[in-house]
Amino acid sequence: MTSVSQRFEYLRSHARCALIPFITAGDPDLETTAKALQTLDANGADLIELGVPYSDPLADGPVIQAAATRALQHGTKLHAVLEVVQQVSPLLQAPIILFTYYNPILNRGIDTFLEQARAAGARGLVVPDLPLEEADTLLKPAAAYGLELTLLIAPTSPKERILAIAQQSQGFIYLVSTTGVTGMRAQVQARVKDLLAELRTVTDKPIGVGFGISQPEHARQVMDWGADAVIVGSAMVQRLATGEPAQGLKALGEFCRTLKTAIAQGNL
Repeated sequence: MTSVSQRFEYLRSHARCALIPFITAGDPDLETTAKALQTLDANGADLIELGVPYSDPLADGPVIQAAATRALQHGTKLHAVLEVVQQVSPLLQAPIILFTYYNPILNRGIDTFLEQARAAGARGLVVPDLPLEEADTLLKPAAAYGLELTLLIAPTSPKERILAIAQQSQGFIYLVSTTGVTGMRAQVQARVKDLLAELRTVTDKPIGVGFGISQPEHARQVMDWGADAVIVGSAMVQRLATGEPAQGLKALGEFCRTLKTAIAQGNL
């Protein structure tokens, strides 16, 4: 299966910006999660972030927090999420990136988690509460298991820290577009344009922008500013939670396709 880096290499060689949707595993149930992954893949997702529900999220806004709460109330466990990844990943073109907090990894054991995640078919990791100072505890073992750990850069990060994170991050660099938690916002902060330019002076790694992107116009704007990927979470999660599962899947697919069209037109 294609790695995160390989997917970005392919997209760059074709001058294409990546679309990375996010959904929460287990909301409304794991059967729908499996269908949602396939729906996203069929409607233009280049990579997919799959959130592991967690009881005490630090970076998630109200929409994703509510989805995680529903998933946990339905009894969603990490082992069951990995079973879904194992079931669906061979059917997908888009590599799966697991979005999980650090405590579930530690609870399972770093090596055990990485081995099981890789065996299930995951190709990348995002761990939002893992600070740079402790990143080596996961970066090196993850690389040994063939998983790429992507680190996040906040808009308030000083230049020295940006450089250090850019050097360490694997697969791509996750640029957070705004301070605070995830969520849908009316516009993308103009500061993102400057941050992208600043990052380009210190790294040639792909850069994905997330947090607050909720409309096709946002995706197109971020791409025009030079991002290699647009990451869309809350707006995806909200649509999947619309009505009955069949309605949610339909809304999810249509929205994903709309976003893909917006950035594809910019690639012409």
